[in-house]
Amino acid sequence: MDIAQNAALIVVDVQKGFEELDYFGPRNNPGADDSIASLIDVWQATGRPVVVVRNDSDKPDSPLRPGYEGNDFKEYVQQRRGKGTGAELLVTKSVNSVFLGTPDLDAWLKAAGISQLVLVGIQTNMCVETTARIGGNLGYDVLFAYDATYTFDMEGPFGWRRTADELSQSSAVSLHGGGFARVVTAKEVVDAAK
Repeated sequence: MDIAQNAALIVVDVQKGFEELDYFGPRNNPGADDSIASLIDVWQATGRPVVVVRNDSDKPDSPLRPGYEGNDFKEYVQQRRGKGTGAELLVTKSVNSVFLGTPDLDAWLKAAGISQLVLVGIQTNMCVETTARIGGNLGYDVLFAYDATYTFDMEGPFGWRRTADELSQSSAVSLHGGGFARVVTAKEVVDAAK
Protein backbone atom coordinates (compact mmCIF):
# COMPACT_ATOMS: atom_id res chain seq x y z
CA MET A 1 0.00 0.00 0.00
CA ASP A 2 1.33 3.43 -0.94
CA ILE A 3 0.51 6.37 1.29
CA ALA A 4 1.15 9.72 -0.38
CA GLN A 5 3.39 12.14 1.49
CA ASN A 6 0.52 14.63 1.44
CA ALA A 7 -2.31 12.14 2.15
CA ALA A 8 -4.82 13.75 4.51
CA LEU A 9 -5.98 11.98 7.66
CA ILE A 10 -9.64 12.88 8.24
CA VAL A 11 -10.54 12.40 11.94
CA VAL A 12 -14.35 12.37 11.99
CA ASP A 13 -16.37 13.36 15.08
CA VAL A 14 -14.15 11.88 17.81
CA GLN A 15 -16.15 13.67 20.49
CA LYS A 16 -16.96 13.06 24.15
CA GLY A 17 -20.69 12.85 23.47
CA PHE A 18 -20.24 9.46 21.83
CA GLU A 19 -19.25 8.06 25.22
CA GLU A 20 -22.84 8.56 26.43
CA LEU A 21 -24.00 4.99 25.85
CA ASP A 22 -27.36 5.64 27.52
CA TYR A 23 -28.09 7.84 24.50
CA PHE A 24 -26.36 5.89 21.72
CA GLY A 25 -26.60 2.29 22.97
CA PRO A 26 -24.05 -0.54 22.76
CA ARG A 27 -20.97 0.12 20.63
CA ASN A 28 -18.40 -2.06 18.93
CA ASN A 29 -14.63 -2.01 18.45
CA PRO A 30 -13.26 -0.92 21.85
CA GLY A 31 -9.78 -0.61 20.30
CA ALA A 32 -10.83 2.10 17.84
CA ASP A 33 -9.56 5.01 19.95
CA ASP A 34 -6.07 3.47 20.19
CA SER A 35 -6.04 2.94 16.43
CA ILE A 36 -7.14 6.53 15.79
CA ALA A 37 -4.47 7.87 18.16
CA SER A 38 -1.75 5.80 16.45
CA LEU A 39 -2.73 7.18 13.04
CA ILE A 40 -2.75 10.78 14.28
CA ASP A 41 0.71 10.20 15.80
CA VAL A 42 2.14 8.86 12.53
CA TRP A 43 0.56 11.65 10.49
CA GLN A 44 1.98 14.30 12.79
CA ALA A 45 5.43 12.65 12.97
CA THR A 46 5.65 12.50 9.17
CA GLY A 47 4.36 16.03 8.55
CA ARG A 48 1.21 14.93 6.75
CA PRO A 49 -1.99 17.02 6.93
CA VAL A 50 -4.64 16.24 9.54
CA VAL A 51 -8.28 17.32 9.27
CA VAL A 52 -10.15 17.25 12.59
CA VAL A 53 -13.92 17.26 12.26
CA ARG A 54 -16.50 18.25 14.86
CA ASN A 55 -20.20 17.53 14.64
CA ASP A 56 -22.10 20.57 15.92
CA SER A 57 -25.47 18.81 16.11
CA ASP A 58 -28.53 21.01 15.71
CA LYS A 59 -30.68 18.54 17.67
CA PRO A 60 -31.44 20.06 21.09
CA ASP A 61 -31.11 16.73 22.96
CA SER A 62 -27.96 15.52 21.18
CA PRO A 63 -24.84 14.90 23.27
CA LEU A 64 -22.96 16.55 20.36
CA ARG A 65 -24.77 19.91 20.54
CA PRO A 66 -22.64 23.07 20.86
CA GLY A 67 -22.33 24.38 24.40
CA TYR A 68 -22.55 20.90 25.91
CA GLU A 69 -19.36 19.10 27.03
CA GLY A 70 -20.15 16.19 24.69
CA ASN A 71 -19.40 18.52 21.78
CA ASP A 72 -15.74 18.64 22.86
CA PHE A 73 -13.15 16.35 21.30
CA LYS A 74 -12.09 13.31 23.27
CA GLU A 75 -9.02 14.09 25.37
CA TYR A 76 -6.53 12.15 23.24
CA VAL A 77 -7.57 14.11 20.14
CA GLN A 78 -7.58 17.46 21.93
CA GLN A 79 -4.09 16.78 23.36
CA ARG A 80 -2.73 16.08 19.87
CA ARG A 81 -4.26 19.08 18.10
CA GLY A 82 -1.66 21.46 16.74
CA LYS A 83 1.27 19.19 17.61
CA GLY A 84 2.24 18.12 14.08
CA THR A 85 4.49 19.82 11.57
CA GLY A 86 2.00 19.37 8.75
CA ALA A 87 -1.11 21.38 7.99
CA GLU A 88 -4.11 21.01 10.28
CA LEU A 89 -7.67 21.99 9.49
CA LEU A 90 -10.75 22.11 11.71
CA VAL A 91 -14.03 21.40 9.91
CA THR A 92 -17.39 21.79 11.63
CA LYS A 93 -20.62 20.30 10.35
CA SER A 94 -24.18 19.46 11.36
CA VAL A 95 -24.81 16.79 8.70
CA ASN A 96 -23.24 13.41 7.90
CA SER A 97 -20.67 14.36 5.27
CA VAL A 98 -17.51 16.27 6.13
CA PHE A 99 -17.65 17.58 2.55
CA LEU A 100 -20.74 19.62 3.54
CA GLY A 101 -19.03 21.28 6.51
CA THR A 102 -17.23 24.59 7.03
CA PRO A 103 -14.74 25.44 5.62
CA ASP A 104 -15.14 23.69 2.26
CA LEU A 105 -13.03 20.52 2.59
CA ASP A 106 -13.00 19.74 -1.14
CA ALA A 107 -11.68 23.23 -1.96
CA TRP A 108 -9.01 22.99 0.77
CA LEU A 109 -7.84 19.56 -0.42
CA LYS A 110 -7.72 20.63 -4.06
CA ALA A 111 -5.82 23.84 -3.23
CA ALA A 112 -3.23 21.73 -1.39
CA GLY A 113 -2.98 19.18 -4.21
CA ILE A 114 -4.22 16.36 -1.96
CA SER A 115 -5.80 13.38 -3.72
CA GLN A 116 -5.58 10.62 -1.08
CA LEU A 117 -7.65 10.50 2.12
CA VAL A 118 -7.52 8.19 5.13
CA LEU A 119 -10.79 8.18 7.06
CA VAL A 120 -11.16 7.33 10.77
CA GLY A 121 -13.66 8.19 13.48
CA ILE A 122 -17.25 7.85 14.57
CA GLN A 123 -19.73 6.50 13.40
CA THR A 124 -18.60 3.84 10.95
CA ASN A 125 -21.95 3.60 9.14
CA MET A 126 -22.93 7.24 9.39
CA CYS A 127 -20.53 10.17 9.05
CA VAL A 128 -17.41 8.15 8.20
CA GLU A 129 -19.21 6.08 5.55
CA THR A 130 -21.02 9.10 4.07
CA THR A 131 -17.74 11.01 3.80
CA ALA A 132 -16.09 8.00 2.14
CA ARG A 133 -18.89 7.71 -0.41
CA ILE A 134 -18.80 11.40 -1.33
CA GLY A 135 -14.98 11.41 -1.35
CA GLY A 136 -15.02 8.47 -3.76
CA ASN A 137 -17.60 10.21 -5.94
CA LEU A 138 -15.40 13.32 -6.03
CA GLY A 139 -12.48 11.24 -7.31
CA TYR A 140 -10.34 10.95 -4.17
CA ASP A 141 -8.37 7.80 -3.41
CA VAL A 142 -10.15 6.94 -0.14
CA LEU A 143 -8.73 4.55 2.43
CA PHE A 144 -11.26 3.55 5.10
CA ALA A 145 -9.37 2.43 8.21
CA TYR A 146 -12.02 -0.01 9.40
CA ASP A 147 -10.67 -0.73 12.88
CA ALA A 148 -10.16 2.99 13.55
CA THR A 149 -13.94 3.49 13.45
CA TYR A 150 -16.86 2.40 15.57
CA THR A 151 -20.62 2.60 15.73
CA PHE A 152 -23.64 1.56 17.79
CA ASP A 153 -26.47 -0.98 17.61
CA MET A 154 -29.42 0.37 15.67
CA GLU A 155 -33.07 -0.28 14.90
CA GLY A 156 -34.43 0.45 11.46
CA PRO A 157 -37.72 -0.12 9.63
CA PHE A 158 -39.95 -3.18 10.13
CA GLY A 159 -38.44 -3.79 13.57
CA TRP A 160 -35.13 -4.80 12.01
CA ARG A 161 -32.25 -4.56 14.48
CA ARG A 162 -28.58 -4.76 13.64
CA THR A 163 -25.62 -4.89 15.98
CA ALA A 164 -22.79 -2.41 15.70
CA ASP A 165 -20.57 -5.16 14.28
CA GLU A 166 -23.15 -6.05 11.62
CA LEU A 167 -23.54 -2.41 10.65
CA SER A 168 -19.77 -1.89 10.46
CA GLN A 169 -19.31 -4.98 8.31
CA SER A 170 -22.12 -3.87 6.02
CA SER A 171 -20.47 -0.48 5.60
CA ALA A 172 -17.13 -2.09 4.80
CA VAL A 173 -18.67 -4.44 2.22
CA SER A 174 -20.64 -1.62 0.55
CA LEU A 175 -17.71 0.80 0.43
CA HIS A 176 -15.12 -1.72 -0.74
CA GLY A 177 -17.40 -3.73 -3.01
CA GLY A 178 -18.95 -0.60 -4.49
CA GLY A 179 -15.59 0.98 -5.27
CA PHE A 180 -16.07 4.04 -3.03
CA ALA A 181 -13.04 3.25 -0.84
CA ARG A 182 -10.43 0.65 -0.06
CA VAL A 183 -11.18 -0.85 3.34
CA VAL A 184 -7.93 -1.42 5.24
CA THR A 185 -6.66 -1.80 8.80
CA ALA A 186 -5.04 0.95 10.85
CA LYS A 187 -1.86 -1.17 11.15
CA GLU A 188 -1.59 -1.48 7.37
CA VAL A 189 -1.85 2.29 7.04
CA VAL A 190 0.56 3.01 9.93
CA ASP A 191 3.16 0.60 8.51
CA ALA A 192 2.87 2.09 5.03
CA ALA A 193 2.99 5.69 6.27
CA LYS A 194 6.12 5.41 8.45
